Amino acid sequence: MMSASAAPASLLHQLNLTPQAALERLAQAVRNVPDYPKPGILFKDITTVIRDAELFKLALELMAESLAPLQPQYVVGIEARGFIFGAALADRLNAGFVPVRKQGKLPGATHSYAYALEYGIDRIEIHEGAIEAGASVVVVDDLLATGGTAAAAAQLLKQLEAKVLAYSFFIELDFLQGRKALDSSIAIHSLLHM
Repeated sequence: MMSASAAPASLLHQLNLTPQAALERLAQAVRNVPDYPKPGILFKDITTVIRDAELFKLALELMAESLAPLQPQYVVGIEARGFIFGAALADRLNAGFVPVRKQGKLPGATHSYAYALEYGIDRIEIHEGAIEAGASVVVVDDLLATGGTAAAAAQLLKQLEAKVLAYSFFIELDFLQGRKALDSSIAIHSLLHM
């Protein structure tokens, strides 16, 4: 019988995987969907990872490992697939979960931040009172592409006087150089680089 103070063995240990082998398994499970949502785009489908309980747990374990030392009060997930990883990570990190959504999707009073897209302007929102001044947060999304939405989320949180400790992504598309759009004073943790 395990004592109350003994931690369960990590999934990596249970599966007898090195971190590199685990990353390779996760990368192989991501499905490529050509020409979605428009011609010329190679979409990275994460549903093939999250539908597999073992792979999803493995991804969360590896993502949480880099965030746990930060001890954030809140995990802020970006709509919509950032909610999947963000809420699960918040549970693992013993933190609250706060969604950042596109304009008009949150009920009640919100704070908002507008940011430029390739063709036009978009706006994200967070509930008023969701994050108090001085709170420590991490920003989570499934994918870092061009970085615009993640950068906007961090700016919105800074306007609320939150301390943004890190960005965390399941996948980073290195060729798009989304890191360049992010605040360089904030740590960036990307599990898979594609």
